[in-house]
Amino acid sequence: MKLISKAITILSLTLAISPFSFATEQCNNILDFEAKKLRSSQTVNFCEQYKNKVLLVVNTASECGFTPQFKELEAMYKKYKDQGLEIVGFPSDSFFQEHDDEKETADVCYINYGVTFTMLSPSKVRGSDANAFYKQLEAQADRSVKWNFFKYLIDKNGKVVDSWNSREKPLGGELEKAVVAQLAK
Repeated sequence: MKLISKAITILSLTLAISPFSFATEQCNNILDFEAKKLRSSQTVNFCEQYKNKVLLVVNTASECGFTPQFKELEAMYKKYKDQGLEIVGFPSDSFFQEHDDEKETADVCYINYGVTFTMLSPSKVRGSDANAFYKQLEAQADRSVKWNFFKYLIDKNGKVVDSWNSREKPLGGELEKAVVAQLAK
């Protein structure tokens, strides 16, 4: 009887602990984030969506001089998505160049530029008001967002490997070379 009691206790403890350790193994700290998609009630769970993917994160603004980069970001996404690249856009008014109306932001992204990669609801990306994901990004990269269309590259293990300023175009330069190198790993 004592043996059965011990076995039940061990099994109970194993079952109680397993989900927590499994969840911890599943998600890198930086990917432990969830946000609402742009102009949608759906949310994106970064752990589920981007685990084992190369992730390019870009803070966007639909009224910025760099807004035309949406075209190249979309081209990059189409070119590399089947190899494991994901791109996430974080619309933000942190630099006062984003529409106040989420519908207008969505129109710029989806209608004007035909964006198909994930775009999230607007949020802050700098300072003490920055969303939790950007706070972790900046801490890992040891480099803060300087302007709209600042880019961070996260490897398949959920680690920030590099970042680029707004002037770095998505295609034909160092950013694309870094994406290709990460996809090859």
